[in-house]
Amino acid sequence: MLQRVDFDERSAAFSHRSPDGYANPTKIQESKGAISFRLLGPLEIRAGDRVATLAGDRQRTLLAVLLIAGGRVLPVEQLYGELWGETPPPTVGNSLQAHVYRLRRTLQQLGDPGTGPQLVTRPSGYVLDLNGATVDTGAFLRSIARARAHMHDDPVLAHALFEDALAGWQGDPLQDVVQGPMCRSVALQLKEEYLTALEDRLSLGIDIADPVRIIGELKRMSVAHPWRERITELLMLALYRAGRQAEALETYNSARRRLVDELGIEPSVQLRQRLREILNQVPGMRGHPAAHGSRMPGTDSDQLVVPPPGMMRAKPA
Repeated sequence: MLQRVDFDERSAAFSHRSPDGYANPTKIQESKGAISFRLLGPLEIRAGDRVATLAGDRQRTLLAVLLIAGGRVLPVEQLYGELWGETPPPTVGNSLQAHVYRLRRTLQQLGDPGTGPQLVTRPSGYVLDLNGATVDTGAFLRSIARARAHMHDDPVLAHALFEDALAGWQGDPLQDVVQGPMCRSVALQLKEEYLTALEDRLSLGIDIADPVRIIGELKRMSVAHPWRERITELLMLALYRAGRQAEALETYNSARRRLVDELGIEPSVQLRQRLREILNQVPGMRGHPAAHGSRMPGTDSDQLVVPPPGMMRAKPA
C-alpha cells in the first residue's frame, strides 16, 4: 500500500502521519525503491511504496521544469523566468543556487548512494539526469501513440490501450505548480492530448460496444467542452445508432445555435456532413451490429434498432 509523505525543503527527512494523526519523522533512507515522477495532476515523487510531495512552490516549479526539459540543459536565465517571472529578486542567482541545493539533496536521498535522479550543474545551467527514473507523461504519450497505431487494424486493442493511458490521468497537469511559460505551454499541450485521446476512445467505444453506454459520457463532455465539435459529432452518431435520431438532430441544432449566437460562425464541414448522413440514413451510419448490437428498451434481445421512417428533419446549415 502506498503511503503519502511530505518532504519539507527545510529538513532532510520525510514525514508521514501515523493512523492516530500525529506526524512521525521518518528518514528518507527508509524509502528506497524505484523512483518515478508524476506530472499528470499534482506533482509527486514515488519512491518505493511511498508518495512524496515537495513543500514550497519554487521547489515544485524547479523540479517540474527540469522534468519537462527531458534531459536538456536549462540556462539559468530561463530558470529565473520560470521561478520568479518578470520580477526576479536582486539576489536571484544566490536564490536559484539555494533551491538547486535543496532539490539536489532531496533527490540524492531518494535512492541508494550513486543511484537515482541526479541534478547536474553545467557551465550554462542545470540538467536533470533521470538515471533510470520514469516520468508519467512519457508513458502516457507512448500509450496514446501505440493505441492510435492500432485503431484501424485492432480497434479492441486500441480501445484498451486508450483506457490504460487515460487511467493514469489524475487531473490537470502540474496543477500545484506555479506555471511559468514553459510549464504553462506543456500543461496546455498535455490537456489537449488527453481530450483528443478521450475522444478517440469514445469513438472506438461507439463502434465496438453498445453506443447507449457512451451517450452519458458524451453529454457530460459536451457541457464541459461546448466548442469541441468532434464531441458533438460523436454524440450525434451515438444517439443515431441508439435509435434516437430526433435527439441526434436536436444535438446538432443546439450546437449550431450556440456557435451562431455566441461566436457568429457556422458548424464545421465535418459536423454538417454528419448531419447530412443522419438525415439521409447513410447505410454505413448504422455501424456493425455484431460489434455493439444497440437495442431499444423493451425490445427482444435480437431486435436491432431501426430509426422509424419520417423522422423529423433538421434544417441544414
